[in-house]
Amino acid sequence: MLSLNAINLYEEMLKYEFIWSSIKNSSLKKFKDLQVVQQDFTSQDAKEKIQDFLLNLDKKDFSILTEYNYQFPKNLKNTYIKSLYYKGNLDLLSEPKKIAIVGARNATEDGIKRAIKLSKELSSKGFVIVSGLAHGIDTAAMRSTIKNNGSLIGVIGTPINEYYPIENKALQDEIANKHLLVSHVPFYKYSIQPFSTKKFYFPERNAVMAAISDATVIVEASETSGTLTQARACIEIGRKLFILNSCFENGLKWPYTYEKKGAIRVKKIEDILDNL
Repeated sequence: MLSLNAINLYEEMLKYEFIWSSIKNSSLKKFKDLQVVQQDFTSQDAKEKIQDFLLNLDKKDFSILTEYNYQFPKNLKNTYIKSLYYKGNLDLLSEPKKIAIVGARNATEDGIKRAIKLSKELSSKGFVIVSGLAHGIDTAAMRSTIKNNGSLIGVIGTPINEYYPIENKALQDEIANKHLLVSHVPFYKYSIQPFSTKKFYFPERNAVMAAISDATVIVEASETSGTLTQARACIEIGRKLFILNSCFENGLKWPYTYEKKGAIRVKKIEDILDNL
């Protein structure tokens, strides 16, 4: 049964789904603009379609957090994040030390080792590790955190009741049951839009990670990596951005670009700890 105990929360869920259904793309910023303008449903037919869809969802234990909820973190108040679906321990979202560890899906062996070491060191210092459940760096960081008894927030680019990549189903379930799993992706719009357009939720997922974290560490990324969406978001909303020194040694341009914008190069763990 849906864990939406209050009628007003259910109405917020309907409103969230309705506004998303009005957006042509998958932009969180566009969602924020529409949310300001559109306070109530303007189409009863659309509301009924969405309501019917939600009532027929598989019975999953999830809820929705809105900006009107007392548990909504203060550090999200001035961002484009206004609502999130979640499963698990919502208290983790308000922890004072949250850091995202992200990077390439097709990670190198050295990149995987760095992600494992970094997540172990930071979780041992009391940081909640935030990542996106993608193959590569994200998965390595999350598995390492679990192995070392750390705390996790997983941010996905699909609806909260779906799995991608499917190989991480067990990992996603463990995060939802023992840690916290969040998603900004609307159920109804996702279900009706063309498959080719669903990929755009993943860069927005990176923006969500940037917003809910106090800082982001990029372990490894190419010039076209979706991880750079998170780098841009960090700069835009004033979150600390850290880039491992190894990224500067591969002939890439983006690390230098973001260093000029305020990102901090990391040669040792203290470069992170001393700047937080």
